[in-house]
Amino acid sequence: MSLSIDLPPVGPTDLPLSLLEMGCSGRFELITHPQPNDQTLYPQSTLPHGLPPTSVGLETEVERRFLRDPAWLPIHDTDAAFHRLTERDVHVDSLLHCSSSPLHSGISVVRDPTTGMLLDFTEVLLGDTGISAKNSMSLQRPPNPNPSESLRGSNTNYPFLPVTYLFPFTSGLLTVPPGLKVGMDFSDKGLNGHALHDQKYDSPSTPGTTSTEKKDGGTTKPGKGHEEKKRWAIPVDITSPCDDFYKRIPNPAFKYPFELDMFQKQAVLRLEAHESVFVAAHTSAGKTVVAEYAIALSQKHMTRTIYTSPIKALSNQKFRDFKTTFGDVGLLTGDVQLSPEASCLIMTTEILRSMLYNGSEVIRDLEWVIFDEVHYINDAERGVVWEEVLIMLPDHVSIILLSATVPNAVEFSEWIGRIKKKHIYVISTAKRPVPLEHYLYTGNSTKTQKELFLLLDPIGNFQTKGYYSAIDAKKERTSKHAQSFGTKNASQKTTPNQDRAVWLSLLHFLSQRQQTPVVAFTFSRTRCDDNARSLASMDLTSSGEKSEIHSFFQKSLSRLRGGDRQLPQILLMRDLLKRGIAVHHSGILPILKEVIEMLFSRGLVKVLFATETFAMGVNMPARTVVFDSIRKHDGTGFRNLLPGEYIQMAGRAGRRGLDATGTVIILCKSGVHDMGDLHVMMLGKPTVLQSQFRLTYTMILNLLRVEALRVTDMMRRSFSESHRDTQAHEQQIGQLKQTLSSLPPLDTEGQLSDLLPYYYTVTELRITAEALQCAVLGSVNGLKALSVGRVVVVNNKQHFNALGVLLQVSSDSVNRTFTALVICEKGNEEGGGDNPNASAFPHLYNTALFLPEGPCSHTVQKLKLQDVSAITVKTLKVIPDRIIDNYNKRQQPRFRLDPPGQAISTATQELLRLAEANPGGVVTLDAVNDLQLKSVDVVEGTMRLRVLQDSLKDFNCIHSPTFSEQFLRVQERMSVQEELDKLLFLISDQSLSLLPEYHQRIKVLQSLQYVDNSGAVQLKGRVACQISSHELLLTELLFENALSPLAPEESAALLSCLVFQQKTQVEPHITNTLQEGIERVLAVAQRIGELQRDCGITQTAEEFVGQFKFGLTEVVYCWARGMPFAEIAQLTDVQEGTVVRCIQRLDEVLKEVRQAARIVGDSVLGSKMEKASLAIRRDIVFTASLYTH
Repeated sequence: MSLSIDLPPVGPTDLPLSLLEMGCSGRFELITHPQPNDQTLYPQSTLPHGLPPTSVGLETEVERRFLRDPAWLPIHDTDAAFHRLTERDVHVDSLLHCSSSPLHSGISVVRDPTTGMLLDFTEVLLGDTGISAKNSMSLQRPPNPNPSESLRGSNTNYPFLPVTYLFPFTSGLLTVPPGLKVGMDFSDKGLNGHALHDQKYDSPSTPGTTSTEKKDGGTTKPGKGHEEKKRWAIPVDITSPCDDFYKRIPNPAFKYPFELDMFQKQAVLRLEAHESVFVAAHTSAGKTVVAEYAIALSQKHMTRTIYTSPIKALSNQKFRDFKTTFGDVGLLTGDVQLSPEASCLIMTTEILRSMLYNGSEVIRDLEWVIFDEVHYINDAERGVVWEEVLIMLPDHVSIILLSATVPNAVEFSEWIGRIKKKHIYVISTAKRPVPLEHYLYTGNSTKTQKELFLLLDPIGNFQTKGYYSAIDAKKERTSKHAQSFGTKNASQKTTPNQDRAVWLSLLHFLSQRQQTPVVAFTFSRTRCDDNARSLASMDLTSSGEKSEIHSFFQKSLSRLRGGDRQLPQILLMRDLLKRGIAVHHSGILPILKEVIEMLFSRGLVKVLFATETFAMGVNMPARTVVFDSIRKHDGTGFRNLLPGEYIQMAGRAGRRGLDATGTVIILCKSGVHDMGDLHVMMLGKPTVLQSQFRLTYTMILNLLRVEALRVTDMMRRSFSESHRDTQAHEQQIGQLKQTLSSLPPLDTEGQLSDLLPYYYTVTELRITAEALQCAVLGSVNGLKALSVGRVVVVNNKQHFNALGVLLQVSSDSVNRTFTALVICEKGNEEGGGDNPNASAFPHLYNTALFLPEGPCSHTVQKLKLQDVSAITVKTLKVIPDRIIDNYNKRQQPRFRLDPPGQAISTATQELLRLAEANPGGVVTLDAVNDLQLKSVDVVEGTMRLRVLQDSLKDFNCIHSPTFSEQFLRVQERMSVQEELDKLLFLISDQSLSLLPEYHQRIKVLQSLQYVDNSGAVQLKGRVACQISSHELLLTELLFENALSPLAPEESAALLSCLVFQQKTQVEPHITNTLQEGIERVLAVAQRIGELQRDCGITQTAEEFVGQFKFGLTEVVYCWARGMPFAEIAQLTDVQEGTVVRCIQRLDEVLKEVRQAARIVGDSVLGSKMEKASLAIRRDIVFTASLYTH
């Protein structure tokens, strides 16, 4: 930085001298040029930071010498070192040094196309030469040389450009660069811009127009392509036979040992054409065939496939299955990384999301992404991940979606097709390879053990006979009281002894009929355990099976340490397994769960008590499925099972190729369930796929990191906004703009100068009047006033301020109509003479009543609410039935010339007399004073109405002779304009439902300095990008050094609050430093929670703080200090499986904190996290999965 020396103001005798320091070199220059009078010193330089240095600063030079040779610098007299640097070489050339720019051209070979002979070399220009992963989203950028970063990417990388962002940027472009005063004007100066805009959204091909080439089961009809809206989702007809399958695919990428089903063939044809598919089918229908074919295809094409699953256990199982089939398969989960260079990678969806945001090199070679169990998108917590991944995938990747049957598969695929600009073929089949029979079971003793009643046959007919037989069977055993009055409640609690009797009788009955293996779904972990323990007397295995189970069990657990093999849970399970019984839920140790799954798939576990998660797992069918109950607790309260859940679990019954039908049994322990509930559950529609899209800080920061990606674009493309059809709206906007330009110009000269203000006033008046009328009609007094005999003023196309009398009021409260007798001119009974002024609303300022010029006639009409412009204070005595009958009779041709009846003549005369007596207008009922409507809206509306009506009299335009014609023009123009404004709003960001929340979250990030005011991500933001959950809390703790005073095992214990979700009754005993750490975490969480509240986010500070539960701090602390697992299990009431799962997830958090510490440059914290990670990664908690070895 250049420095000027401040001198006193120049006097008349002073010479014009000033000193200027030259850069950092220590040299000064004397300036002798005369100066302008108004400034004391010469401007140092026009450069913002002064002149550039001509040589390195002294300090830098000394530092450099010292680092090269520490002995050179005397410790006691450092100043002398500066004097020793007298000979300094000045290299001015070094200022001109530039790094060599990349070559802009390359050499290409020209060959003879027939022989391949080398003919010539030509120079070709290279585009995109200066790009890298740090500045470009292009696939042309050079690959990352660092192998550790190429797999997972880095959070300083740009992601690859998602297909959804391929159209040109048109909004939000800067015209003035930040820091400069002037900029560029990019507007098109009268160029033909329309041509560009029309092509803006055209995709390379225009799907929806041609479909004649589709031979395999009709898709869409050709012809009407352009008139209809373009369809992205194409339902495939799987009923039509596909005879030429082998002709079209003579050498398939993968040969199956069995004949493929119809839907599988259709899917394979689509994959061969490199199309994306959505396959919805029941469990065990064979969806995996589609995935396997895609993996085989990508191996044939030398590309890669990513297979994502929602659950880690499912990833492990798929890894084993695909490894045996294909060999070249890798696995990436939070804690395991096996052969990451394989052509098929299996991972959880969260890992794929982070790979996409971090620009992983794997994405380049990707041909397919397979999403298994897509219906997980309904998960409130994690559903958003699927949407983010689908939006962020680049153009060259094709998508395969596998899902259970869902009702809105086409709508969901339409959304994906629209954001990816590619066709999605929807293949759904409701056919089950093994049909199911559903029974009710009422037995509870040896005498009644055969009480099994068919409720739903394999074809899907509901058997009411079976239902009533079950009720009768139950009745025989109930008390006399309950017989006559029915059971009080079907879900009465049963005692453990009663439960045991039911299970014993059922399992005896099933094993006699050889209906094992059985999966018993029980919706509570404790009840699973209790049921299994209660079957102590039951033994379902032969001696051969017992020895097989024993040897497999011992072999699987051989990798555990001696102490861990003696855990109570393992000993109990060993005893149960030998008798063919097992339990499977989240509280069971992961390695035990795997042993149980493997024994079950071999058919050695005869009865498995499982929770719902088992149904999500890999294909492990049983002969029979039993439902312990049909009610479950979903986190908020008890409810019946949804049809989708029931179908998913019941679908586990029936093994393909082994059973003719699968058996599903519902236990009736206390009473028979309600028939309606059963019917809905078995035959209802499964849950539709719904968007669970929500904004997370990680998503916002990851998108703000890259200038080209905008968060609003992500929101606009989410499934929750899929109803927005921007393309159709843009077409309509174009048409409306044309319509506007073709309308005749307005004449607003002279008298008509206040025509537009008049239009606005009239519009406001009309809206106010309609709102008032609705309020009147909605009130009791208003309806009383609008009763038979009331005289009203009618205004519509046919009548202008005509008096009418009400004859009938319809009972429909939504669209209430009134039948009324209205006076009119002779000859205008049918409304032929259209009132030219009707559309100009003259009645709003002109209250003069209609008086017929000739003889008075009448008409009986149905009036809508808006036709009644005023309710008068007058009522008439009328006989409505006679009037209506007489009028209707005279509408018939042969009675047309009859004179009106007595009742009609009297009523018409009365109305005419009223009109003649009050030509200026009749007194009307006032909503506030007469009808006693005192609500604020009505009072304000009435006052506003008076003001507006008075102001109408002052307009000049109503006296113009061409007024009505011009007013019609204004109206026409304004209606088009209003429609246009509405559409422009719909396609703008302002109409996004999550936009307010986005602004609130940005406010939070700005207050915490994660982003600056222009939206650029700061250091704290970069750290938060590394962290997948609770990013704000962790980043704040890092920057406040909250983890520094803690030992490695204490910091691990403290961070366990981020991964532990359950309630626990045991108070942990912890060290003082840890207690202080907890208080600090809570204080930070409280601060963030309050800040969020202040910025407008709905979550309260208490809710935010309540997410963090410290129940496992003591457990983790002791584990990290090396306590054996058996002792740890004694410290808490949390089940072993949950503890293991928590510590595994904690390891992922520690990894993230370690990387974050590296970004901040805190190496001490980084190594501390590494130590903590090593301390918890041991023994049974981190035993490798049986599936991966």
